[in-house]
Amino acid sequence: MEPRKFLLNPSRTAKQGAQINISKDDDVYIQMTTTLTISPADMEYLGVAQGDSVRVRTEHGEAEFTCESGKVPDGIIFVVYGPPTCKLMGGGTDGTGMPTSKGWEIEIEPIRNNQ
Repeated sequence: MEPRKFLLNPSRTAKQGAQINISKDDDVYIQMTTTLTISPADMEYLGVAQGDSVRVRTEHGEAEFTCESGKVPDGIIFVVYGPPTCKLMGGGTDGTGMPTSKGWEIEIEPIRNNQ
């Protein structure tokens, strides 16, 4: 079966902004930036449950996240900006100085215990 494509929508949150000033090494910041919010229907499609780990791939790289069910449209994935999202970005900025960081087409693969 062909892997289903999703659109990734990384973003900043007020909580992340406050936490980044405390420490990027703090457990709260790490948990926040390694959590992926996905619709219940997409979780069912992927065969994952709340708290399961997934590998997200773009054309530039991959990173691991923990799934959290949330109110996001089917096919759209939300993550908070952080070190894992940086692994997914390319280096091109189109002259803006900031890599493109919205609307990435991604693949999501469940991580099973034996992988």
